[in-house]
Amino acid sequence: MDKLSHVDDSGRAKMVDVSLKKPVYRMARAAGRISLSESTVKLIEENSIKKGDVLTVSEIAGIQAAKRTFDLIPLCHPLPISNVSVKAILERDGVSVESEVSCVARTGIEMEALTAVAVALLTVYDMCKAVDKMMKIGEIVLIEKIKGRPE
Repeated sequence: MDKLSHVDDSGRAKMVDVSLKKPVYRMARAAGRISLSESTVKLIEENSIKKGDVLTVSEIAGIQAAKRTFDLIPLCHPLPISNVSVKAILERDGVSVESEVSCVARTGIEMEALTAVAVALLTVYDMCKAVDKMMKIGEIVLIEKIKGRPE
């Protein structure tokens, strides 16, 4: 097993020093979903949730979260994000969310993509909690990560 990069020789957490690494293009995509009742899906479709447009607000929340990941995850580096895309898609039994985040940096951007999806899904939960007590946030996964010039 490889040595953990965020742990020093005495087993204490540490931030990885990336200062000598060359900045390169980085991109990551992540996805997740939340299951909702049929009636909640209908309310979202009709834009009748009292807190507003669930899909748009969740997408904006995901974008904001990606940009602030270093404030949320203690050992993440602040990254010069070039692009964040978050798409919330209404399905017959819930909402799926996909994110894509890119930058030119010294370290990867997968945490930002995952955080964007997680916060977008939590936003759907928050906006719908008054009408749906059975919501369930599902698997949040990293779909892809690229380091270096895309082909």
